[in-house]
Amino acid sequence: MSVNIRPLADRVLIQPAAAEETTASGIIIPDTAQEKPQRGTVVAVGPGKVDEPTTVKVGDSVLYGKYSGTDLQLEGQDYMIMRESDILAIV
Repeated sequence: MSVNIRPLADRVLIQPAAAEETTASGIIIPDTAQEKPQRGTVVAVGPGKVDEPTTVKVGDSVLYGKYSGTDLQLEGQDYMIMRESDILAIV
């Protein structure tokens, strides 16, 4: 997947995973009750800071904080842009 946006410094562009639409027992969750996903795939990575190169790379599946980053829409797709330090883990 190629996007026409290049994050600066230690910022990372993430495509959030789809929100869960059903529970483990099969109950359908309405849109208004769905939680914001905390998992996504890295789509673009900035060059990092001079003394801190970025450790994530394009294609990594990551976990991030519930209220991390800034939501944005680009070419009809939802993305989040955040600092690499807001990423909790690579899955």
